[in-house]
Amino acid sequence: MKRKHYDEDHLAFGDSVRTFLQKEVVPNYLEWEEAEISPREIFTAAGKNGFLGMAVDEQYGGGGIDDFRFNQILAEEVANAGVTGTGLGITLHNDTCLPYFLTYANEEQRERWLPGIVSGDLITAVGMTEPGAGSDLAGIRTSAVRDGDHYIVNGSKTFITNGINADLVITVVRTSPDRHTGLSLLILERGQEGFERGRNLNKIGLHSQDTAELSFTDVRVPVANLLGEEGKGFLQLVKKLPQERLSIAVSALAEARAAFNNTLAYVNERKAFGKSIGSFQNSKFVLAEIATELDVAQAYVDQSVIALNAGELDAVDASKAKFYCTELQGRTIDKCLQLHGGYGYMLEYPIARAYADARVTRIYGGSSEIMKEVISRSLGI
Repeated sequence: MKRKHYDEDHLAFGDSVRTFLQKEVVPNYLEWEEAEISPREIFTAAGKNGFLGMAVDEQYGGGGIDDFRFNQILAEEVANAGVTGTGLGITLHNDTCLPYFLTYANEEQRERWLPGIVSGDLITAVGMTEPGAGSDLAGIRTSAVRDGDHYIVNGSKTFITNGINADLVITVVRTSPDRHTGLSLLILERGQEGFERGRNLNKIGLHSQDTAELSFTDVRVPVANLLGEEGKGFLQLVKKLPQERLSIAVSALAEARAAFNNTLAYVNERKAFGKSIGSFQNSKFVLAEIATELDVAQAYVDQSVIALNAGELDAVDASKAKFYCTELQGRTIDKCLQLHGGYGYMLEYPIARAYADARVTRIYGGSSEIMKEVISRSLGI
């Protein structure tokens, strides 16, 4: 089915992203995978080329276009280039972190932070997960106690994407004992005394993406760094989670399609029993199933992006997109790896890295089980 989702501006933007990735990221990607971190300079390079903060007003240096299709095509190009780990840092910066600043930052905060977010000089992260609080955000224990013009922050976070590179961390803190109205969002900044970064966590996949533990010991954070109103943190998170989950769905589907395309090329080249393995009935049927699922999922995701642009995407529909696309990513890449045979288990082949990278998408941003819980509530059961 012909896709009519993008206009000429989106396609031109995608072409620019593709050129940038091929020049700046692809030649260095395996080195960054080995180092288990991407350099900060890739953010400033992306910013220089207009790939950060597309939705930020032009007065702060942004693109001035609030259209998630630009974010979507960027994620698709990342998947096509096979640079998922590095790309995740950029998509998190644009898709997950930036919306909090755009919606909840006051004018002084916008002037202070948005230009750096757009240029890539200020890398962002979200500090939600704690050692004892993952899906249950109301269980967060990191505390922020008011002391004059400052909050005193104590606690820790874990599994924080961009955790090593981040300059601004949107940190979920507890400002009162109430489970829901006791949460607030504070921006913790690089260099604040008592703000320490732990080890860069050694993961199964996404090696070039820095994922860290953060600790806070009597960190004095100015009240001026409160994002939105005190006690509104839980509601702020709930309102922004649909876009985060759609972003994960977009990337998951793009990664699945990239794996499919690579596998289609492989089975046509690989010979067994005197002919290409793509000519075997099993290969044809497996690939036909995948092609169908990808196209059906693409239609739903594209409509979800249109709904997000119109301000109509709700938590249930976003959860459906995240649940279906991440599960589809997992089973697609598994089938594609099988068609590669023993070579698919070798890390020199992109399908092997894709297999390892894919596993976490069914966990972060809300596990598949949580997505099904959200969806089932809408059914009245």
